Amino acid sequence: MPRSASIAALEARLASDPRAVDAFLEAHEFPLAEPPLYTFVYRGEADAVRLRHWVHGLHTSAPFRRLEGTDLWCYTLELPDSSRVEYKIEVLARGRAEWIEDPLNPLRARDPFGANSVVQARGYEIPDWARETGEAPAGVMDELVVESEAFDSARHVTVYRPADFRPTRRYPLLIVHDGADYLEYASLRPVLDQLIGRFELPRLIVALLHPGDRMSEYSADPAHARFVVEELLPRLERDYPLLPEPDSRGLMGASLGAVASFHVALRYPDRFGRLLLQSGSFLFTDIGGNEGGPVFDRMVDMMNGYRDAPTPVAEKAFVSVGVYEPLASENRALIPVLRRVGVDVRFVESRDGHNWENWRDRLREGLTWLFPGPLWLVYE
Repeated sequence: MPRSASIAALEARLASDPRAVDAFLEAHEFPLAEPPLYTFVYRGEADAVRLRHWVHGLHTSAPFRRLEGTDLWCYTLELPDSSRVEYKIEVLARGRAEWIEDPLNPLRARDPFGANSVVQARGYEIPDWARETGEAPAGVMDELVVESEAFDSARHVTVYRPADFRPTRRYPLLIVHDGADYLEYASLRPVLDQLIGRFELPRLIVALLHPGDRMSEYSADPAHARFVVEELLPRLERDYPLLPEPDSRGLMGASLGAVASFHVALRYPDRFGRLLLQSGSFLFTDIGGNEGGPVFDRMVDMMNGYRDAPTPVAEKAFVSVGVYEPLASENRALIPVLRRVGVDVRFVESRDGHNWENWRDRLREGLTWLFPGPLWLVYE
C-alpha cells in the first residue's frame, strides 16, 4: 500500500508527543491530498475501519490501518489527476458494521438514495456553468398533465421554457428522462440558464419526464416509447412553438434513462436527430451479462438485436461514461456499432463513476455539441 508522508511524520512525532493527533487533525484538511496520493482518515474506537467506494476494478472494501497507540485510522489511495470519487467509511465495532459519511470531509454529493462523501483529485473543479449564480436570466417551469392510453394513467411532465420565451419563435426540443433527478442532483436548471445566457446553447424547450415504475418503463418498454412519441410529443407540439425537423429534437438520459432514450429513437426512427446518452445500461449477452431478470431481458435482447442489425437511430449522439464504473465496457462497445451506420458520435470518458455529478459535469460538452450556438431560432 502507498504511504503518506504526512502520516509517516505524524507517527514519528507520536512517541514524544501524545497530543500530536489533535494538532494533526486541526492542521489538515481531509482526505489528505499529496498527489497522486489521497489519505482517508477516521478517528474513533473500532474493531476495523474500511473504505467503501465505487471504483470498478479496485477492491470495494479497503482496510484502514490503525496508528499504534491511537484511535486514528488511515488508508492511502492513489488517484490520477482530475479524478472524482464518491465513498463512505465502514466502521465495525461491537459486532456491528455501519456505513457513514466521512466526518472529517465536508464535501458531499447527493443522489436519490442519500449522500456520499467525495474526494476530488488534483485538477478536478466543479464547473462554473453548473453553479446557480443568479446572473443568468432564469427559465420558467410549466407543469403539464398528459393523459396516457399507453400507461392507462395521467403522467406529469415538467417543461422548461427559456428566459425571453416568445410564442412567435420556434424552438428546438429536448426530452429528458428522470427529469426530477436531473434538476435535483445534476443542477440541470442552472446549467440551462447559464449556457443559454452565455449564448453557448440556443434557447430551447426542455420536457422533463417523471417515470412511474422506472425500472420497467425505462427498460426498453414499448409502452414508454409509445407515450413519448404518440402522446407526449403531439401535446408539446400543440402547446409550444417547436421546430419540426428531427435534427432540432433530442432525447437525453442517464443509466436506465439512456436506455429509454435509445429505445425510443430505435422504435421511432426519424423523429429525433439528437441523442445524449450518459452511462447507459447497454447490456449485451457477452458484455456485462444479465442478472436482473425479465426486465433486463428486454434490454439485452434490444442491444443484441441492434448489434446484429444496426440502423441509424439519430444523426448525432453524445455518449459519456465514467472510467470508474462497471458500464464502461458496454458503452465503449456501442460506439463502433453506431458509427458503422453513419451516426456522428462524440464519446467522452471521465475519471468518475456512475453518479449524478459525473453526468452534470458532461452536460456542457454534450448539449452544446448536439445543439451548437444560438442560431436555432426561427421567427414566424
